[in-house]
Amino acid sequence: MMSGGKQHGPGETEPDAAVARLRAGDEVAFRELVRSLNGAMISLARTFVKSRPTAEEVVQDTWVAVITGLSGFEGRSSLKSWIFAILVNKARTRGARDGRTITFSDLGLDGDPAVDPGRFKPNGMWADPPASWCDLTPERIVAGRQMLEHVRAALDTLPPAQRSVIILRDVEGLEPEEACAILGVSEANQRVLLHRGRARLRQAMETLLARPEMGSPPRTTRKV
Repeated sequence: MMSGGKQHGPGETEPDAAVARLRAGDEVAFRELVRSLNGAMISLARTFVKSRPTAEEVVQDTWVAVITGLSGFEGRSSLKSWIFAILVNKARTRGARDGRTITFSDLGLDGDPAVDPGRFKPNGMWADPPASWCDLTPERIVAGRQMLEHVRAALDTLPPAQRSVIILRDVEGLEPEEACAILGVSEANQRVLLHRGRARLRQAMETLLARPEMGSPPRTTRKV
């Protein structure tokens, strides 16, 4: 009998124990899993389908597939990676059925620089360095919730492929090879997408940090 779902046998890792609980029909374990992943799954599905309601349907279909497919899960990847792979396959299928396709330009691999070249000196050093969030002030502490909401909103504005990589790598903490396998992109493209997505989010955060209510003076462009 389980005691709070926290005990597992000798040599059994915590992920193994979580899978065992799910296979045993532990409703608490399943609710915990859904609560931890559902939001990111909807965001990821939205990069492939046209609307949030459709994304929610894809996520629901994914959870059904997870429940019915757990017996066949062999642990060759992490449980999280396996779930996201199912999700992306279903989202791609639904997107294609609904006439949504991601073109090459949507990959975010265009020639535009990730950071404005004007922010660098001729020697490659920063002329206008990124704003720092490390110098916490009471105003910034109070504004923490606003910052989080701003980042979430900025994430939604990224090109689909950039957003997908950011969700898998930075939000869910998957390894590069896992993200590549799930999305079907090369390691090089994954790195470019991640870099460009992070650069756009950093710019959005800098814009917010420059606001007086965030405890920072307005940004001024330095001449080089």
